[in-house]
Amino acid sequence: MSKGSFPKWCLLNLAPPAAAFVIRMLGRLMRLETVGGEVPRSFVERGEYPILAFWHDQLLLMVLGYTGPGSKILISASKDGELIARVMHRFGMGAVRGSSNRGGRAAFRELVALGKESVDLVVTPDGPKGPRHQVKDGVVQLARLTGRGVVPMAFACSRGHRFASWDRFLLPYPFGRGVFAFGPPLYHAEGESVEQFRARIQEAMKENLERAESRLTSYGLSAV
Repeated sequence: MSKGSFPKWCLLNLAPPAAAFVIRMLGRLMRLETVGGEVPRSFVERGEYPILAFWHDQLLLMVLGYTGPGSKILISASKDGELIARVMHRFGMGAVRGSSNRGGRAAFRELVALGKESVDLVVTPDGPKGPRHQVKDGVVQLARLTGRGVVPMAFACSRGHRFASWDRFLLPYPFGRGVFAFGPPLYHAEGESVEQFRARIQEAMKENLERAESRLTSYGLSAV
């Protein structure tokens, strides 16, 4: 192993288990609850599989709020994406690698093909580069072509740190309260334009995040 490859090897092989440990510890040290958990459960009971959609900044703890039997999550083909994919693998989640500027078309075709299989599909509609909290074409076209319902998912917490990244990535702190929220599924309607469907998903994502934040408010807490 060359000197230059050793730091990369350490990063790819030591960072994922460390990150998975941190995620699990946060789950144990926070008071977590779920609003709208009947939505993903109803898919399981019917033997159907949704497209789960959440904003990029809420990625870290989403594996703790996921209740389905398995999934394939769209992750960028970047070096950061490789780390994320390896962390997700430790929670039993598979990855489809690609983004708008690298391998995106092949990844999208793979997701459409997976839409015929017994797996949930997971996307961050504003990833990997934003604009923040803005639904882009990918999830809209994926739902239209597969006929699957888009289930908005959100996470809000009372203690944490926002990084100065494009998405203001959220790092929850221990001993705070966290809320996962699921909204009703959205299906592409016959005759509905792409823009109309995108607007419906955008509004549903906004309302679902507000649902999680309002639960914190009910405890006299504010969302980070």
